[in-house]
Amino acid sequence: MEQFEIALYPGDGIGPDVLEQAVRVMYRVGERYGITFKTKTLNWGYEYWKEHGTVVPEGFLDQIRGVDAILLGAVGWPAAIPDHVTLAPLVQIRQAFDQYACVRPANLFSGLQSVLAGRSPEEIDFIVIRENSEGEYIDNGGRFKLGTPDEVAVQTAIHTRKGVERILRFGFETARRRRGKLTMATKSNAQKYSYVMWDDILEELQPEYPDVEAERMHCDAAVMNLVRCPDQFDVIVASNLFGDLLTDLGGILGGGLGLAPSSNENPSREFPSMFEPVHGSAPDIAGKGIANPIAAILSLAMMLDHLECSSAARDVRAAVETALLQGARTPDLGGQLSTVAMGDAVVSCIAD
Repeated sequence: MEQFEIALYPGDGIGPDVLEQAVRVMYRVGERYGITFKTKTLNWGYEYWKEHGTVVPEGFLDQIRGVDAILLGAVGWPAAIPDHVTLAPLVQIRQAFDQYACVRPANLFSGLQSVLAGRSPEEIDFIVIRENSEGEYIDNGGRFKLGTPDEVAVQTAIHTRKGVERILRFGFETARRRRGKLTMATKSNAQKYSYVMWDDILEELQPEYPDVEAERMHCDAAVMNLVRCPDQFDVIVASNLFGDLLTDLGGILGGGLGLAPSSNENPSREFPSMFEPVHGSAPDIAGKGIANPIAAILSLAMMLDHLECSSAARDVRAAVETALLQGARTPDLGGQLSTVAMGDAVVSCIAD
């Protein structure tokens, strides 16, 4: 019997609701495959901030360093706390645990419609791999002469050869397991140092992967082409900022952000990886019990894959697909099911 320790980080807004349903599915599929889960719940975020003045405790990284994985709901309460404050611990987790590969699949389930008219599930099936440890999300810069007409803000992106090379290799290996095509998002026509380096490294690595068709595409063109011809994409590799932008588009093309999962992976497994839905905390519907838990449940499936429980992961995805084919829908998908009822539908589709 396999056993894993999972840190549960419910977070804010709809985060606790969607995570609760993912945990129900986790225990159900664990029963089927003889997998046991020991969990610890991290009561951090807006409620913690109201009591302590910070969203996480001092030394919070040490509390999760030894777990096998982290399963996150969503964070943020922008009416009370600026988003950059709320998100800072997540960026710290990604960087401290070297979770350099953010993997965000976008695929349209059978029976659902994309915002792109007439597109089939076969035409919307790609993965965006986002460099997750450096780039534009490094806290490198500052502001000077605040509040004056001469105010200056400087924020400098950091791109390293090590960081770019390893995320491109991760992308090439992923493309080998899929349809054998890699697209790298660049902006070397305007960013002549950072993205020319990305271009150069892609060209250097390409001969090592003769079985993968590789191309580079300016990020603005990639946005256009994902709408125009999504079927032309298989694996997209992008910098931290570009990847963030492209994956929100990918989520909408795949039926909505309520269906979009993601992983923040430490491929060496030296540190725990973190799994979370792409969507945010959605304060406007928090407490209403109508949030779609599918993205959180599919993030669980990605966690199971990372823990090398591939059969359990396949069962979770199959259960989601079956539930959707049977007509299970939350309001964002045009239905009337509550968050809990949608969780019920998925749990009931996991075979004994």
